[in-house]
Formats: sequence, structure tokens, C-alpha cells
Amino acid sequence: MKFVNALALVMAASGATAFAPSFSAKKHTALNAALMQDQTGQSSLDPAVIAKYADLPFPKDCILAEYVWVDAVGNTRSKTRTLDASKAKSVDSLPKWNFDGSSTDQAPGDDSEVILRPCRIFKDPFRPRSDGVDNILVMCDTYTPQGEPIPSNTRAKAMESFEGNDDQEVWFGLEQEFTLFNLDQKTPLGWPEGGMPSRPQGPYYCSVGPENNFGRMITDSLYKACLYAGITISGTNGEVMPGQQEYQVGPCVGIDAGDQLMMSRYILQRVCEDFQVYCTLHPKPIVEGEWNGAGMHTNVSTKKMREEGGLEDIKQAIYKLGAKHAEHIAIYGEGNELRLTGAYETASIDQFCYGVANRGASIRIGRDTEAEGKGYFEDRRPSSNADPYLVTGKIMGTIMEDVDVPAIAPMDKETA
Repeated sequence: MKFVNALALVMAASGATAFAPSFSAKKHTALNAALMQDQTGQSSLDPAVIAKYADLPFPKDCILAEYVWVDAVGNTRSKTRTLDASKAKSVDSLPKWNFDGSSTDQAPGDDSEVILRPCRIFKDPFRPRSDGVDNILVMCDTYTPQGEPIPSNTRAKAMESFEGNDDQEVWFGLEQEFTLFNLDQKTPLGWPEGGMPSRPQGPYYCSVGPENNFGRMITDSLYKACLYAGITISGTNGEVMPGQQEYQVGPCVGIDAGDQLMMSRYILQRVCEDFQVYCTLHPKPIVEGEWNGAGMHTNVSTKKMREEGGLEDIKQAIYKLGAKHAEHIAIYGEGNELRLTGAYETASIDQFCYGVANRGASIRIGRDTEAEGKGYFEDRRPSSNADPYLVTGKIMGTIMEDVDVPAIAPMDKETA
């Protein structure tokens, strides 16, 4: 019916009749534009047709393995292969694979092969089966045929910081904020086309109601898909700006935080693909008006920080982070200067500070941590598009250094 209505609209506008034998290119363009406008935000495929093939059984002796990797600009990509079901028992039993790096800006055309090395296995929520066998998602990192990490392989760089520190049992909790748009990539969900919401931010955070929460079904679908996959997703909530949402991954130990966060981003994009909604991780997708940006706040706790007297270890780690503020900012995400302005629950990008329960500080210590004298701290500087491997690896490398740095006075609540 929608196709017929759109077709009739174009016919009327063009003066054509339903019996015209052909359309001009201009009329075809008008028809396509009308159809796109009619279908924006909806899947263009008939669920009944999809189900016809989805219901076909898989052979029990084989699985589909979706190899996922990070491309040259930090986005995820993937390709599928058929494997013997026994290969899915461990990462070590999975074969390496390759892709055309010249098509992802990760290798030159005259030497384009990039090797995919499996690092972590997850269940595939997009190809579930009921026969006791699981199709899988495989998080991979990327190498040259000679075995060297390619320049965009930030996982290998992060591993250098984690190696030899297993006894520290470093926990990371990553808070991934994201913003949902209509397919025009200009209008956030819940916003009037070409305009701003009639109410300022405030009622949208952790909100309920159709006038406040936009994108809940996408976040709920992501939540369930991540749980099914085996990702340690610990919660979700609507964020401060309308159309903005958040989920949290962790606590995860060491490099696994980066693997899980990257795979969750892949799942998020696949869910948005199904809903036909555009998702961006840009830290400040709306620069006009009084709106919060989007971050990837990173919670950190070592074994010593969780033991009695751990608050002193937390402060020592914060002092070390402050001494290398510029180095951290340099790898904490592209466009972060638009977000870290000192307003909208951020600290200034140029000044390092910390405080208790202070969301206007670079580093926040929670009230519970202060009261108990142990726990964790939150680095609020990483942007929503920051590379979790770089962020966790840099934090690990900095706080594990055996160096003396000057103490930093905390920001009290009057200066927040």
C-alpha cells in the first residue's frame, strides 16, 4: 500500500498515468525519493520473506563464523566463513583468515593481504540455532603476512601495557554513549526535522514516556543481543540529550575490556541496521544549542584499589594520570575538543582536575569509594568514539609506572 501511494504521488506530480510504458530518469529519481521518505526508519525487507530462509536448519557438523575486525578509522567490519563445528571450541582452534586491506585503507593495492588473527569468541545473536550448536562472532586483530601488527592494530599496542601485570587484576568498566538519528543522518530521533526540541535537556535522562525516550527498543535489543553473545553488559539508560542512549560493559579484566566493547559496537551497528536507524559515536553530534556531548567514561580498579586502604592507591593513580594529561587527551578520541569544554558535565580539555562525586572533573571518585576507603575511579575524559584498546592500554601503562609525581588538590563541590 505504501508503494502504491508513493507511486501515485509521483505519477500525479509528473503528469504520468498508471499505464505509461516507461519513466524518465528524473521520474525514477522522484519515485525513489518518495519511497525512501516513506520507508525511513523501517526495514525495507519483508519479515515473512526473511523468516522463510531463517527457519531453514543448519547442518549440525558446521557453523558460521563471523570474523570481525577494526578498520583504519576505528569502525568494525566483518565477513563470514563456514567452519567445522569443532573449530569453535577455542580461539586456538580457529583458523587465521585474511581480507583485502586496500579496500579498507589498511594495506596498499600491490600488497593488499591483511591477516585476521582470532582473539575472542562470542555467540552470534543474529544467527541463533536451536540444535545445541552455536554460530559465532570472532573478534580479530590484524597483521601483515609476515606476522607484524599493521599500524591500525591498536589491540597489539595495548597488549604491551597489560603483559606482565596479570597479578594486578585490573578491572575496567566502559560506559558507551551513542546518538541515534533518522536515516537522513541530520535529525536525531525525537527531534523535529530541521529544528530543535521544544524543551531543554533534563527530562530525557533515564526517562520514560513517548515524549522523553527515543530509541529504547534499539537499546533493549542491543542489551539482549549482547547478553546472548556473552558480553558482560551491565546496564543501559537513556542519556541527557534526546536521541542519546548509553550502555555499560564490564567489569572486564585487562585486554578483554577492549574486545568486549569493540564487539558490542559491532552488535550495536547490526541492531541499528535491522531498525534502519543511523547511529553515530561522534562526541558532539549537535554543536548548536545547549546539549550534552557523548563520552566513553572509563571506570578503573586494580586489586590494591579494592583492598583496605585502596583510596590512597586511587589517588596515586590519579596523580600519575594528571602528569600525563596531554598524552591521554591525544588518544582519547577524535573531536573530543568539541565535548570537553568545561560545561555540560565535562572538564576543560586543557586542564586536569579530579573530585569526589564531581562530574565536572576529569576524574571522578564516587561517594561510596570515598566512604569505604577503597573501590574505583572514573576517567571522564575519553570520548564516545575513543578506541577502547588505546584508552585501557594507556591508563594501564600510566598507572603502573613506578614514578614520583606531585599530588593534586581535589576540586571541592563549590568549584564543580
